[in-house]
Amino acid sequence: MSIPLDSSGPLMKDYASTQACTWCDACGDYGIWTAIKRALVELKIHPWQALLCFDVGCHGNMADKIGGYRFHGLHGRVIPFATGAKIANNKLPVIAVGGDGASFSEGVGHLVHAIRSNYPIVFILHNNANYGLTTGQASALTPKGQKMNVSPNGIPERTLPSMDFVFSLEPTFVARGFSGDIPQLTQILKTAIAHRGFAFVDVLQSCPTYNHFATHDFLLERCFDANKEGHDPKDLAKARQLATDTSKRIATGILYQNEDVPNFCEELVPRQGKATQLTEEVRCIDPSIFYEDFI
Repeated sequence: MSIPLDSSGPLMKDYASTQACTWCDACGDYGIWTAIKRALVELKIHPWQALLCFDVGCHGNMADKIGGYRFHGLHGRVIPFATGAKIANNKLPVIAVGGDGASFSEGVGHLVHAIRSNYPIVFILHNNANYGLTTGQASALTPKGQKMNVSPNGIPERTLPSMDFVFSLEPTFVARGFSGDIPQLTQILKTAIAHRGFAFVDVLQSCPTYNHFATHDFLLERCFDANKEGHDPKDLAKARQLATDTSKRIATGILYQNEDVPNFCEELVPRQGKATQLTEEVRCIDPSIFYEDFI
């Protein structure tokens, strides 16, 4: 991936916003927000050199709490927009951010085809196992039987096995982070931004207001860095096993990465050999040449 760099590099304050943060105290969004900024700064990517795309949800309120080019989209539809922007200018680092509610319900089809097509963007999943913005409804990732605001008797549906589902689609990059470990999450995001294809980053985060079953302390006690324990991200079978077995501990880090698979843009035959980007090829065309035969 080609990242436009500036040797001087930005500072954290360059990604500052005048908008006050309105997330609940102890929300995991604060950690993810910080890690995104740190990753971009450490990669020397200025706010005007990247595009940050946000879905609807508590995380989506980050769109006005960070500097740079930002887009706040429709519920579950952030991936198509981010993909279009990337195809239009393949040199532009593009980060899409979505919650577990939208991404595995309304937008699950977009996620499926993003992995299948290997679009060269980063997708950060804010995973707090509920719809936080709309006061704690269950998502597809809420544990079965868990009581929620509008499900006082517990969730009747089976929980969607998100990581097993993602691995079934033959991804080229899968990582898991924890919002309480900002240094590790920063390194994960830096690797994801530089990845050749679609980078799926599952970030477990606390929701202190509505999620009382996977709290910050719960995650802090169980998450461990698999890479520090010798895990090889090239081992697909081991990566899938680590990602899905969360019965006792929860593996974090770069779980799987394959740089040998061409991304979607590299597979486009009409673009092969082109030195320009689509954004550089925009021009006025007389449409009459297309309907002369019908007049």
